[in-house]
Amino acid sequence: MTDDPNRIEIKDVSFSYDISDENSTRAPRPALDGISVTIGKGSYTAFLGSNGSGKSTLAKIIDILEVPDSGRVVIFGKDAGDDDLFWDIRSQCCCVFQNPDNQIVGTMIEEDVAFGPENLGVPNPELRERVDQALKDVGLYELRHRETMALSGGQKQKLAIAGALAMRPDILILDEATAMLDPASRDDFLALVEKMRIEKGLTLITITHDMTEALRCDKLVIINKGKVAMEGSPEEIFMSEDLWQYGLKRPVKFNFAFEIAKLTGNKLTKEDLRSDEALLERLTLMLGKPGIKMPDAIPEGKKRTDDREIIMEVKGLSYSYDGNDTKAIDNIDLDIRKGEVLGIVGDSGCGKTTLISHMNAIIRPVTGDVIIHTEDGDLSCRNKKDTMKIRQNVGLVFQYPEYQLFEETVYKDILYGLKKMNVSKDEQKKLVMEAAEKVGLKERELNASPFELSGGQKRRAAMAGVLVMRPKILVLDEPASGLDPRGRQEMFAIIKGLAESGTTIILVSHNMDEAAVNCDRICLINKGKIKAVGTPEELFEKGRSEELGVQMPRITRFSDLLRSRLAEACPGITFEGRYFEPENEARVIVAAASKAGGSDAR
Repeated sequence: MTDDPNRIEIKDVSFSYDISDENSTRAPRPALDGISVTIGKGSYTAFLGSNGSGKSTLAKIIDILEVPDSGRVVIFGKDAGDDDLFWDIRSQCCCVFQNPDNQIVGTMIEEDVAFGPENLGVPNPELRERVDQALKDVGLYELRHRETMALSGGQKQKLAIAGALAMRPDILILDEATAMLDPASRDDFLALVEKMRIEKGLTLITITHDMTEALRCDKLVIINKGKVAMEGSPEEIFMSEDLWQYGLKRPVKFNFAFEIAKLTGNKLTKEDLRSDEALLERLTLMLGKPGIKMPDAIPEGKKRTDDREIIMEVKGLSYSYDGNDTKAIDNIDLDIRKGEVLGIVGDSGCGKTTLISHMNAIIRPVTGDVIIHTEDGDLSCRNKKDTMKIRQNVGLVFQYPEYQLFEETVYKDILYGLKKMNVSKDEQKKLVMEAAEKVGLKERELNASPFELSGGQKRRAAMAGVLVMRPKILVLDEPASGLDPRGRQEMFAIIKGLAESGTTIILVSHNMDEAAVNCDRICLINKGKIKAVGTPEELFEKGRSEELGVQMPRITRFSDLLRSRLAEACPGITFEGRYFEPENEARVIVAAASKAGGSDAR
């Protein structure tokens, strides 16, 4: 190793965590296995891989939050193993993790942002300038005097990011730091740190499961079982057919493009993936040629019915948190239909979590009410006597599932709610095993401690603990946040199965692509008020989404660009319907090109 001052060098690093086995003895669990990575100063690198692959551990090794069992780490020419250089390296590097609650230390927002630079000895007025600028950068300046615990999950994530920006680091590591942000906030933040990288030479390392976010990077490193499985530029990595074995898949626009190439008998090259312009040009050429075959199967639109009975009514619901004059939710009226999947979307802090917290009386209505219609009669969330029955009918899984897990084993955790009911032991076991099967938990995981599960497994365990009560309505707050692409796909397959079996699903999400694919209707909330309710097709209709101020799904944005190109190249071409799954949207585009018969006007 050369100890290059312009590189971060990880050489043959291994690391294991000590965990308890079933006999309560400590046993090592390997996280990194002789991994070697080089990162250039001022570069933009993404660590990709499935949950539990070792990505976060590697980030902690770079930030000296963990010390390797073996191997060597050199940060810009400074040996991380030299105790004399510890604080020098730590002052250069800052990490923002997925769960902001683990990083918030101050009671007031501006105090929390000041904590890091103040401990580095940054004097006033520079300290004041750093705090104010960081809060302005993330959009929290107007809330600087508010208590940190009064913030929403997305706002807390912005606060954690502001704390990192105030440190003015040379290396910024983002460990799923945008997972809880709404699309506009995510794009604004990424634009900000990318601007800092260019202007100040910041070295950016991001750990992400968002493949479109990974496209913004210079270099991708795929980690699998603690080793580097692949590395290269985004276009090189996303040409690979092997991504799924690592729990990954291509960005939605690439899935769309590769499906068009397959249906038209063409192949894409890595040069086609270098930019949207290059990809659009290549796809337009493919689709503009005469003789394109009609796809074997043309997708049918979802059959949506408005005549299903109403199972929950939200009536005139308003709520303000203590010490805050602004209403978190304001005069909400909303009907939820039996058996539907209703999406709730909106910016961070708009009131989504406050709304769903009223749905099973975690927050009891003060103004307005939530009525649940059951076979045994109506239940009011204002009525304390109805609380137990409400929570048997309405299950709620929060965005941080670890907050709902507390027992010695996963089995006991799932069982906990049933023990409060008059259910025999044989029936209890049957119900626990049914709930575990629904979410895909294996027997060995049921016998493990819930705190030793991966993020995806914790989410499944928390969901099983709610499903075991057999609720008629299941409320899920960002159920796929922090999961790798394969885990997300599996989670939505579980949700689809529950909906098909008759469970009503209320789904809070920041991911517009997933909301469009999985929801029957979507409710858009803005500043505590309902701005629109409708089907995905209605909400994301061209022109309508701009009017509402909601970001369209990524597949829709890219497909609309291609549709416009094809309309110019093939006069008279018509498109039947809009689909939010990349493969189905590709079939519609190819079918339209086939009917148009191609064009030489290219």
